[in-house]
Amino acid sequence: MHDLILRGGTLHDGFGSPGRTADVAIDGGRVTATGRHLGRAARVVDVDGLVVAPGFIDPHSHSDTVPFMAGAQPFKLWQGVTTEIVGNCGFSCGPATPESAGLIPEILGERSFATFGGYLDAVEREGTTNNLAVLVGHNTLRTAACGMDAGLSPGALERMVELAEEAFAAGACGLSSGLEYVPGAYAGTAELIALARAARRWNLAYATHLRSESEGLADALDEAVEVAEAAGVRLQVSHCKASGRAVHGASAMLLDKLTAARARGVDVRADVYPYRAFSTLLVALLPPAACEGGEEELVRRLADPEERRALRALAEDPERTTGVGLWREAHPEDVRFLRHDSAGVTGRRLADLLEGRDPWDALCDLVMADPRADGVFHTMHDDDVTRIMRHPLVSIGSDGGPPARPNHPRTYGTFPTFLGEYVRERRVVPMAEAIRKVGSATAAQFGLADRGWLGRGAVADVCVFDPAAIRHDGTYDEPAIRPAGVTHVLLGGRMVIDDGEFTGGRHGRLLRRGQE
Repeated sequence: MHDLILRGGTLHDGFGSPGRTADVAIDGGRVTATGRHLGRAARVVDVDGLVVAPGFIDPHSHSDTVPFMAGAQPFKLWQGVTTEIVGNCGFSCGPATPESAGLIPEILGERSFATFGGYLDAVEREGTTNNLAVLVGHNTLRTAACGMDAGLSPGALERMVELAEEAFAAGACGLSSGLEYVPGAYAGTAELIALARAARRWNLAYATHLRSESEGLADALDEAVEVAEAAGVRLQVSHCKASGRAVHGASAMLLDKLTAARARGVDVRADVYPYRAFSTLLVALLPPAACEGGEEELVRRLADPEERRALRALAEDPERTTGVGLWREAHPEDVRFLRHDSAGVTGRRLADLLEGRDPWDALCDLVMADPRADGVFHTMHDDDVTRIMRHPLVSIGSDGGPPARPNHPRTYGTFPTFLGEYVRERRVVPMAEAIRKVGSATAAQFGLADRGWLGRGAVADVCVFDPAAIRHDGTYDEPAIRPAGVTHVLLGGRMVIDDGEFTGGRHGRLLRRGQE
């Protein structure tokens, strides 16, 4: 007798094969059979008319500190996500020194650990509501080795490689970089290659937030491919976009470069989220040079009229496309504040706060008042989003953070939005391809051999959803709305979403490399 049978659904295997009507038998946390007439089970769930798919894998998330939040957090399970890759954009919760701990970005909740392994141990102690696999971040390694200095001090690179190796030994699933953020923006290509070669020794992936996603996109993508080729490492290009009006339409170039790199042997993939706005810290609009030396130096520079003018000249320098910040990508009407220490700022657009001031000066004043403020930036064109989404090398990732308000709707609804708006309504890709994009396409990059597909022998991480009902009604004004359409989710054979309701508890696993 089987532990559980999901009976009569449309089974998608996660590899892109056409859906077929089949039962799924589960025993001991794994799929043991698919087909019809599989025998008896302790529980049989009728899923006729529903899609039965492997649990979704989010390749790009910032849920690093969710295990430390009070209570279980099922916001990803309600989307069908059973596994998240965290530690993205160059930021992880460790390793940190006493000096670098204060430089951990707010999205990580100011949680820092002396060692990467210490962070993993803490997650295991707290428990996680869905599975997590963790990248070690280049920015975190760099701050531990030499703080916020632009240049590398003697021995700093060797120390970064040593710390990376310790993280890989502890169970990191790869290396990430965030090259539009400091201090990663100060790094040269050779520094990235040295760290990527360390990842290659462990057969791990390199995930990168490119040095530019706007006017410097072509060169930034070339650099990422150069790092992957020189190190012989798998490459994941994070949250692909053509950001800013000057580069709308550049998605075709981006995809051509990905395809060409793949054709010559680079194991490259990418991810995208189904939204036309991104979210990040407000300070990212400024050139990275503004932040050298830390937050106090940033405020001092912005308070100095000459330095403020020099930073603007750098941001607007037509001869430069990287190292200039995101200022040229976003017009004042494109910038909407999510969080700011001034209550009158939160929820408003930069254009509404000018009060006759020059936009650059208004921005600098607002950053000075709260260097950790963040916002939503409406800079992308729908044609680029859908073109990227359609490409076979591109999977779906949320780039979402912890479920705390205010937030971007991607945190609560990325996968239902993709399957509802883009797959069902707009038919950007067929359902079988959509399930591959949220399944095996990501699992392969991060070494999750037993997840992301649905067949005999796979871990029984399963998502069952209604293809006619799946959706997310969240908005930028009210993002934290529970999505609809996901009826059942299993983690290792355990029913954690049952008939649309969370069954409680923290039943996910920390997926350490080598122990998956």
